[in-house]
Amino acid sequence: MDSSPAAPAPSLGSPVTRLEGREKVTGKARYAAEYALPDRAYAWPVPATAARGRVTAVETAGALALPGVLAVLTPYDAPRLGPCDDPTLRVLQDPEVPHRGWYVALAVAETPEAARAAAAAVRVHYDAEPHDSVLHTGHPAAYTPEQVNGGYPAHREKGDAAAAFAAAPVRVDCAYAVPPLHNHPMEPHAATAHWDADAGTLTVYDSSQGSGFVRSTLAALFELPADRVTVVSEHVGGAFGCKGTPRPHVVLAVMAARHTGRPVTIALPRRHLAAVVGHRAPTLHRVRLGARTDGTLTALAHEVTTHTSRVREFVEQAAVPARVMYAAPALLTTHRVVPLDVPTPSWMRAPGECPGMYALESAMDELACALGIDPVELRVRNEPDAEPDSGHPFSSRHLVECLREGAARFDWAAHRTPRRDGPLLIGTGVAAATYPVYVAPSSARAHALPDGTYLVQTNATDLGTGARTVLAQIAADALRVALDRVTVEIGHSALPQGSVAGGSAGTASWGWAVHDACTSLVALLARRSGPIPEAGVSVPADTTASAKQKSPYARHAFGAHFAEVQADTVTGEVRVRRLLGVFAAGRILNPLTARSQFVGGMVMGLGMALTEHSTMDPAFGDFTGNDLASYHVPAHADVPDIEVHWLDEHDKHLNPMGSKGIGEIGIVGTAAAIGNAFHHATGRRIRELPLTPDRILAALD
Repeated sequence: MDSSPAAPAPSLGSPVTRLEGREKVTGKARYAAEYALPDRAYAWPVPATAARGRVTAVETAGALALPGVLAVLTPYDAPRLGPCDDPTLRVLQDPEVPHRGWYVALAVAETPEAARAAAAAVRVHYDAEPHDSVLHTGHPAAYTPEQVNGGYPAHREKGDAAAAFAAAPVRVDCAYAVPPLHNHPMEPHAATAHWDADAGTLTVYDSSQGSGFVRSTLAALFELPADRVTVVSEHVGGAFGCKGTPRPHVVLAVMAARHTGRPVTIALPRRHLAAVVGHRAPTLHRVRLGARTDGTLTALAHEVTTHTSRVREFVEQAAVPARVMYAAPALLTTHRVVPLDVPTPSWMRAPGECPGMYALESAMDELACALGIDPVELRVRNEPDAEPDSGHPFSSRHLVECLREGAARFDWAAHRTPRRDGPLLIGTGVAAATYPVYVAPSSARAHALPDGTYLVQTNATDLGTGARTVLAQIAADALRVALDRVTVEIGHSALPQGSVAGGSAGTASWGWAVHDACTSLVALLARRSGPIPEAGVSVPADTTASAKQKSPYARHAFGAHFAEVQADTVTGEVRVRRLLGVFAAGRILNPLTARSQFVGGMVMGLGMALTEHSTMDPAFGDFTGNDLASYHVPAHADVPDIEVHWLDEHDKHLNPMGSKGIGEIGIVGTAAAIGNAFHHATGRRIRELPLTPDRILAALD
């Protein structure tokens, strides 16, 4: 009779609660500004009030005379920085002011209150120059870049889209606008820096999506060997992309620590975030769809105009999703960008896919109306056999199944007649979603300890997504042990290199390395005899070679969103009554945290549709909505019960876990589904987000 112990139940696929949850709810988890190092000081930056120009003088005497003030750094006396590929980090290096909000001084004091008072007492004089901060499609400075974000070609064309569109029996030619948007994570950007002059080492606690990237950047800027720099990002209170690269706050914290010889904490006030940590650039879209009378597309053209700063080029890849979605023999996708006197845009949850799919899926709804074809059926009829742009076969593509499943769960057919309930107009809408599968080289180390437990290390970052928990599940299954025998260490630059937490690639990248390290450890232990030594047994893994292999497949996640909305004809208020999403995103590794990710993305998409926007003030060259009072993210009262479902998708062309990223697919398509539902309810089409009461009332007038 076999007396060997039974293998533990598989951990992957189980709804495991977050391993660090108790630490967070009890306040034990420490964030970047909460490391109370001895003799700590505090810093507060001074933003420029000129929209463009040059600092001519900085008066610091009044600030330095205040109690507790230690220093005021200016472009004339701040520590000099070494070379850096990102010019947004070269703060206080020269008197040039490229946009309003650019940092022009830094106050350092004994307390946060004293630092803030000192910053307010600094007087900065400018030689102001005329500025331009307004985006429009006919801007004379617009140009077509070589590439857009993600390394995609800015322009792609297959066939003659213009001729095919002109010849199509049914055509839609529509313009859409998505405003600037801001990430606004719960934890603002913060850092605590400790410069040990005697040891020549730098330790930084930073709110970042990748401590390894911060480490290498700081080493270059402050001309230190990388092994003298340690960056810790163990707990991060949200990011959505704006912490994906090092930001000025961490550079300023290190500057202040070096200048004063004391640990320094800087926590940016929320009002500063709009100008210094990136934003989703506004995008102006023209979408042309040509089709036969049966609904099959003959032409698809998606043209995008967006802005960038004069500091650094960043181009939102908003036309790229059109290269993936629908079968069209003639396909044109292109981007134009205008450099303006504005803050540098950057990543925000699902960059490119989010605004691009809003425009494309709105246009598909307009085409369905023009044809008199059900919007779900129109999408099904244009399902491609291979990726339209590249011609590569899909590793897996279950968009049609998502649409069919969602329609059944939503009872779509029964809700296709708009109705009225007193002053409320009620309608339904649908939109598709897609997001690419990314993976980046990462490394990990697995340790077997003599007490029968295991330690797994990789420099991953948990932004609140549950990454720490899922990595432990991956390790437990690979090690063939129960989850409670595994400890995971992440968020420290001294750990094995892990990729940045972005592009929905975290679990795929770090998890692959963790899986390889743990399976190698199991194989090594099987060949050993005798007890585990006191020091343990360790095995490293590095996925660089595997992750860099170019796949012959087009790898994407897909989904379908269904929305029911009501529009109040008296107040102009639009509310979402129902929101349902069905996704095909590979193997779902933890249903509990996955559902949270999908729901969170859909809530963010709801905010994009109805409330969120940053208005650029052309007179002053800054964003007027710079706090959570004027930039309204959805609150509980705004959000209905959200239904989330997924298909059991098996894709062997991804990674050892069979997973796709889920952090961003939830937001893609949500805004379009809501906008399409508004049109269904009212018969009016608003092509500019968000659907605020002023626009609603004007449309219904």
